[in-house]
Amino acid sequence: MLVLGIDTSTRQGSVALLREEDGALQTVEVAWLAGGQPSETLIPAIAELLERHGLEKHSLSLAAVASGPGSFTGLRVALATVKGMAEAFDLPVAAVSVLEALAAGAPRTAEGRDRGERVLTALDAQRNELFFGEFLLAEGASGMVQKVREELAPISTFTAEFAGAAPLTPDEALAERLRAAGLNPVLVARPSAEQIARIGHGKFLAGERADTASLDANYLRRSEAELVSAAKSGIVPNS
Repeated sequence: MLVLGIDTSTRQGSVALLREEDGALQTVEVAWLAGGQPSETLIPAIAELLERHGLEKHSLSLAAVASGPGSFTGLRVALATVKGMAEAFDLPVAAVSVLEALAAGAPRTAEGRDRGERVLTALDAQRNELFFGEFLLAEGASGMVQKVREELAPISTFTAEFAGAAPLTPDEALAERLRAAGLNPVLVARPSAEQIARIGHGKFLAGERADTASLDANYLRRSEAELVSAAKSGIVPNS
């Protein structure tokens, strides 16, 4: 089984190729997207990745894609790409939230972590707001998590609700603000396409397959273009 992972949720995007061997996923290669322009670099990067390993797109068994929150343009490009591949090659797709990926990579002690333990994750959303996710750890060391909720909230609201908590975040500036508000944030690495592929593979094995017809990015906040358009038309969109 060959799994393609795609993450364009930030300017430093990546693609990854993983192969299932003896029931375990082995990383074949992770390639980073240069220049912060996924509309120009993503499809060539996928083609070059497969070519380096003598593979064609129809050889893939699954595409796992980061669905956000993150870069509006980057997410739209990635989702359009996997939708096209799904249509052309009857390729299953798994969508993975970046907040979920952070939770799935929660640091574990030698004793592990308990099933059902709560994990909080946070991403800087600017404008004194953050994206946050609340998850429960699944059984064992599979890295799978159960979503409780994902929301956009003012930082002040988050710190009041989760006083003393230890949210995972890859954003240093956000971590400083949360620490100043009395929380105990844990700085972690931002997930790459490799982590997205592994979580997507787990979802696929659990029977979760994205409906590409309705698949959309997990923005949590409307884009600036949508907000401007809504204001001109007199419509107040949900955030």
